[in-house]
Amino acid sequence: MFIAIKSVCFSYSNSKENAIDEFSMTIEKGEVISILGRSGSGKSSILRILAGLELPTKGTFTIGDNVLFSSTTFVHPEKRGIGLVFQDYALFPHMTVTENISFGLFRLSKKEKEKRIKEVLELVELAGFEKRYPYQLSGGQQQRVALARALAPKPNLLLLDEPFSNLDAELQYKIRKDLRDILKRANITSIFVTHDENDAHALADRIVKIDKGKIVKVGRPCDMLGMPIKQEVMQ
Repeated sequence: MFIAIKSVCFSYSNSKENAIDEFSMTIEKGEVISILGRSGSGKSSILRILAGLELPTKGTFTIGDNVLFSSTTFVHPEKRGIGLVFQDYALFPHMTVTENISFGLFRLSKKEKEKRIKEVLELVELAGFEKRYPYQLSGGQQQRVALARALAPKPNLLLLDEPFSNLDAELQYKIRKDLRDILKRANITSIFVTHDENDAHALADRIVKIDKGKIVKVGRPCDMLGMPIKQEVMQ
């Protein structure tokens, strides 16, 4: 067990009900997890809690021997060693590919930065694109740059928020396999949230279906095939 999430609860200030209710799971090193659910099911809230962007009302979250939050501990987002890829990729439009990737590598020397940027560009198959700007890239290429930027600091955990929502159907099909291959080559433990069952089945080692902030089913993609899906969980 590499990651342990135990009994996490969370509610927004304007609501009396829990948006996340007793969410618990363990994750192995290098495992790719999908949190699957409809809009409003709580999947993005889980991502924000793990990233440190929201404060849970209860629960613990550990990576290895490090406690990131508990009843007595709260580690700030920038100190968690967690990478985050947003829906819109959040690339800086005025920066080149190299400058975008190097943004989180401020602790490294110039030589170390150059080496790491080269490594991640080769990993996402964008060697030769170093001097291009985001507007000069396709949607799939922008996603790869966002992924390279998140991977560059060698995070313990990578979080991806609806990674294919901005791609057309044809490109989604190709990028799914490419993304899984990249994550597995990097041996990076990952959690991605999606409302699309096809995304979950194509990428994940395990799928966590949630509804109203509660886990309703956990299993491997092959175990989920042919299983009826409640309308309130998926739509």
